Amino acid sequence: MQIKQHPLVVTSLGTERNIVSFHYGAAGVDSASNEGEKIYIQASLHADELPGMLVAHHLRTRLAALEAQGKIIGTIIVVPVANPVGLSQMMLRSHLGRFEAATGENFNRHYPELITPVAERVVDKLGMDAKQNVRLIRQAMRDSLRLGSQDGERDVEVTEVTSMRKVLMSLACDADVVLDLHCDAAAALHLYTGTPLWPQCEPLSRYLGAVATLLATESGDNPFDEACSQTWWQLAAQFPDKPIPMACLSVTVELRGMTDVNHSQAEQDADHIIDFLKYRGAIKGDAPPLPPLLYPATPLAGSEPIITPVSGVVAYLKKPGDWVKKGEIIAEVINPISSHVQQLKSGSEGVLYAQENRHFAVAGMRLAKVAGATAFRTGKLLSA
Repeated sequence: MQIKQHPLVVTSLGTERNIVSFHYGAAGVDSASNEGEKIYIQASLHADELPGMLVAHHLRTRLAALEAQGKIIGTIIVVPVANPVGLSQMMLRSHLGRFEAATGENFNRHYPELITPVAERVVDKLGMDAKQNVRLIRQAMRDSLRLGSQDGERDVEVTEVTSMRKVLMSLACDADVVLDLHCDAAAALHLYTGTPLWPQCEPLSRYLGAVATLLATESGDNPFDEACSQTWWQLAAQFPDKPIPMACLSVTVELRGMTDVNHSQAEQDADHIIDFLKYRGAIKGDAPPLPPLLYPATPLAGSEPIITPVSGVVAYLKKPGDWVKKGEIIAEVINPISSHVQQLKSGSEGVLYAQENRHFAVAGMRLAKVAGATAFRTGKLLSA
């Protein structure tokens, strides 16, 4: 195992933060080699979403043992704390890990779009050998992040967060598999991935027991997982006469809810990720038989936000993981002064995969999300 420190830009006197990555398997291997796949796993990009950190802890124990047994093919990188900036943001005993305090920016948005600089670097080099095209594209990704996209000039990284984005992207951009471990407020385990990646993602959904997998090619504001994978389908569309495979399975894994931080679930999730990596051939050994698929993937544009038009105390009648029918009551919002009860009903049929973990609502607040099969939303799909 190798441990690497990646210093972030220092923006205030007397402060310095680092991202720490743990590298298992073939030392120095990258995805351009023929020595197996490169797997990248990071936790808690939203720094107050802690289940992923515990899963990463248990993954590291398992990977160390597998490495000692010579069972890791290629390399597996684990970043157990992806966001040291957000991890330090505390106010009045509350952890503010989703948005940067200085700018209000979501830590999981605004990652570099690589299509333009990568296309410029490979346009005259792509051929009819798909594997060679993959090697060329991955090298172009690394070069684009290292040199910047403005006429070969190095990017100016002026904040910790911009440098953090670049470090994380540089670690992950050329990986065969990227798993970004998150959680929702209160939820059943679910996934987000690119629409063209569903065939590769389905085994992961089965092993993890995901109740929903939400698919999109553009969800809005370039979240991390999409930034890692979207270049492949964009290049395939731009160069339709060249064989360009979907060479990066990048998935946001929502590990249930914010309070689901316990060894039992974390160990189970770590084991299932190992099972998936065995299935991929990244780890030697027989993978367990694929479990049943709980529910088919659905479009992210079919995810219905359940929004309350009134304020009050929230009583949930359904829980994450429940199947709900159109018109079924999901929650009631109760005004204890007027005794008015506002029923919130699902407008579609599907899995209730997440809900708010607070029980007081203001008008306009999103309280739950239902994964419907019919796309109906447009715009920034992750914002609601």
